[in-house]
Amino acid sequence: MKSFKNLRIVDNFYQTSLFFPMPLTLIGTLDEKGETTSFGAYSLVFPYYIAGKDYYAMILECRNSSNTCLGLLRHGKCTINFLPYNKKIFKSHVDLGFPGDTPEEKMKDFKFHLEDSLSSDEDKEHKYPKIISEALQVMECSWVKELDNAQDDPILDDYEGFNYHNFNGITSRYGAHFILKIDRILMKEKYYNSIINGVTASNFMPLASNWGYRDSKNFWCSPYRKPQAVGIPNREVDLTSLRYAAERADDKVKFTDDALLTIVKVPRPFLKLVLKGCVDWAHENNVSVITEKEMKIINDKRSKEKKK
Repeated sequence: MKSFKNLRIVDNFYQTSLFFPMPLTLIGTLDEKGETTSFGAYSLVFPYYIAGKDYYAMILECRNSSNTCLGLLRHGKCTINFLPYNKKIFKSHVDLGFPGDTPEEKMKDFKFHLEDSLSSDEDKEHKYPKIISEALQVMECSWVKELDNAQDDPILDDYEGFNYHNFNGITSRYGAHFILKIDRILMKEKYYNSIINGVTASNFMPLASNWGYRDSKNFWCSPYRKPQAVGIPNREVDLTSLRYAAERADDKVKFTDDALLTIVKVPRPFLKLVLKGCVDWAHENNVSVITEKEMKIINDKRSKEKKK
């Protein structure tokens, strides 16, 4: 191995030992009284449960002394706000990421406008964090505190000697992880329409890439540039393989060849899932043979569900 150097791994390795692209977000949580929303800048927030569960989820990593951690431990709610990139907005992110400020200090010179979340509009009896009006998309989330038995985690000045969890709640003397159930994804109309009607380079959401804290002086961020599109490989599964998989999908529901031809471009890892969805629909509708006609009905149903 002559073309690489072995770099020492140290604390905060994603910033100090690696060039690692991340999202740039402002996360809103409620203060101690549950009345006011304050925001912190975060990049260590990523998809966690993406399929096959009863819900979808993100994972957030943060300091366990941060306002965000305290807000989630107390109230279990947050908003994840994605803002467009420009130098002024990035500076606001940096200011809101400074550790040690109280919620009042953070919000004293807050540059953005706030509005009630959809949860707040629908549930007047409880308080929810607000969302940033200038955001392009927002996730409203709830902490799944029962995971890893984290529901009783207290707020302490120092977590030395605490019975740390593996992946949810207080996970180290200085750190915390939160599995956040995605309650809603809210999106500005332009980008909502792009997902529903078709994404192009011109209507792609202009989000920046954050590179974290790279040295003793600066945070680093890459401005948005129009993305490049590369077509998905046109690889068709042969009909014999499809028929083999379909015959084993269910002992009662059968597929005709013209039905199978409609899914020849489904990638092999997802074929079993697609066939199962078709079989489930057939059982619900008392269909024993799925033809091209039934496949069209199934596909139309999926399209309507996606639009919803």
